[in-house]
Amino acid sequence: MHESNQKLKMSLYAALMAGITAILAQLTIPLPLVPITGQTLAIGLCATILGRKYGTLAVMIYVAMGAIGLPVFSEAKGGFMVLIGPTGGYIVGFIIAAYVTGLILEKTSFTLLPAVVANIAGMVITLVFGAVQLKFIAGLSWEQAMSGGVIPFLLVGVIKAILAAVLGVTIRRRLMSAKLLPKEETRAA
Repeated sequence: MHESNQKLKMSLYAALMAGITAILAQLTIPLPLVPITGQTLAIGLCATILGRKYGTLAVMIYVAMGAIGLPVFSEAKGGFMVLIGPTGGYIVGFIIAAYVTGLILEKTSFTLLPAVVANIAGMVITLVFGAVQLKFIAGLSWEQAMSGGVIPFLLVGVIKAILAAVLGVTIRRRLMSAKLLPKEETRAA
């Protein structure tokens, strides 16, 4: 396939994954400070299926949709104020998480164990960004930010990371075998 057609196709996949992220973000388990949502699962899927470049693009499209006011964040929220509010650090962290998750997979392999490790790394990044912003915006101590914005999400985060790895690797393999995704480029040694 011609390179520009391939880029267009991958960009369309990124837009599709941004839409899937918006849908999964509406799956919410409400908690007092920060809800547990399907967003982080979707972020892991973006990076695991599409890799670093297009997975990050998908997340950037998702964040941009929310920033301009589309109700794509959890609980159908949207707008720039969400990004600068107490939970905005998690959303900004999604971009870095997708990049790092995809990078780890590209430097290792798109197989289950590296995908689990990469998705757990992405989860940690998201939680760190979230806790930092939560601390400063909500005026919390570091202990309060950690106990309210990180610790409650560790177990469910690991579960979602494993789920994103299993689903992502499976979907990626199927898309590649159907020739809907390009073959993996060889890794740099």
